[in-house]
Amino acid sequence: GKDITLQISANNYDQVLAVTRQMRRHLDGVDGLLDVEDDTPLPGIEWELKIDREEAGRYRAGIGSVGSMIQLVTNGVMIGKYRPNDADDEVEIRVRLPQSERTLDRFDALKLRTPNGQVPIANFVTREARPKVSSITRKDGLYAMNVKAGVDQSDGTTVDQKVGELQTWIDQQSWPEGIFFRFRGADEEQKEAGDFLKKAMLGSLFLMFIILVTQFNSFYQTVITLMTVVLAAAGALIGMVVTGQKFSIIMTGTGIIALAGIVVNNAIVLIDTYNRMRAEGAEVRDAVLKTAAQRLRPILLTTTTTIAGLIPMATQVSFNFYDRVISVGGITSVWWVQLSTAVIFGLAFSTILTLVMVPVLLTLPTNAVHAYASNAARISHLNATVKAMIARSFGRGEPIAVAANDADPMRQDNKRDGSPAVDLPLAAE
Repeated sequence: GKDITLQISANNYDQVLAVTRQMRRHLDGVDGLLDVEDDTPLPGIEWELKIDREEAGRYRAGIGSVGSMIQLVTNGVMIGKYRPNDADDEVEIRVRLPQSERTLDRFDALKLRTPNGQVPIANFVTREARPKVSSITRKDGLYAMNVKAGVDQSDGTTVDQKVGELQTWIDQQSWPEGIFFRFRGADEEQKEAGDFLKKAMLGSLFLMFIILVTQFNSFYQTVITLMTVVLAAAGALIGMVVTGQKFSIIMTGTGIIALAGIVVNNAIVLIDTYNRMRAEGAEVRDAVLKTAAQRLRPILLTTTTTIAGLIPMATQVSFNFYDRVISVGGITSVWWVQLSTAVIFGLAFSTILTLVMVPVLLTLPTNAVHAYASNAARISHLNATVKAMIARSFGRGEPIAVAANDADPMRQDNKRDGSPAVDLPLAAE
């Protein structure tokens, strides 16, 4: 179909017809639209025959016989069917007047055989000319007509831009009450595809969340793992910008959904190795450092091989091993460029950040606890020092001695680690 399909609907057929023709005139004057067409009926007339049943009853004329007489002037009366020996379909056998006698004036001369004799059908049949209506379309119980147009995208104009431009113009106009506008065609299909991919993405994330929670038995580690999906989506969008490609709801969206199942593997491998080392008794920082060192090469190798396998698809290079031919820019290869580009950039971007982000977030709770304890100890020591100085200055009670090295747990950690400790002066001295 056309790039833009605008459906106009209402309860009143005449209003739909008038608004559709007005919209058609506007689209004819919009730059960048090609092959504008609409569903309005073509100009013409049709003859409507009305039978006065009361008058026909006086002549004892049958209504069915009147229809057969009229068909002699129009399509003819079918009297049978015939199937030739060399054909599979049947051929209708119809009887009608010669072409020279199939005119409007002939209606007045037709006579119907009745029990009272031959009676001209003009005695009880009248004809009236009306505008021709080839077909009437209803959508959701309303009369509906469409205005269609293609979009000239040679200058970089997109279908979404033209749809937004038309929607702005429609909102600025004053329309009769009961007129409804709806964009169908490619725009409607794009929205439906976008809604489906959103639901698919949310469903996949929910299933991964349930599986990871049962595997790690930790909401925090599960959230860390799912954050890689956000990084992958950001990397895919960056890839679209770098390569200058347009975002495709179907292909790029499918690539992002595929990334959701790929990039979480890196985080799963890191967190699983970290949990195993912690179960063996390693400290938090030691476990994180060993995990990053052990899993760096496997993660980089798997990522590199995946990206290398997608590069021919992204560059539209096709290999025909049977005929030993390498071709570039095939007809079908264009469809997969956006999907492969999204996977390549999303996987590369998320892998690099995952190797840094996951270890940092794994040690974040421990570092936060240590920082809080250290600050609490320093504040406690400072309060004790101030109290001792006040008591010493005013001579109230004995001076209070506070051992700074014993009050600060971080200093105790430094002593255990072999790091030099800096002694603060005692308050009582």
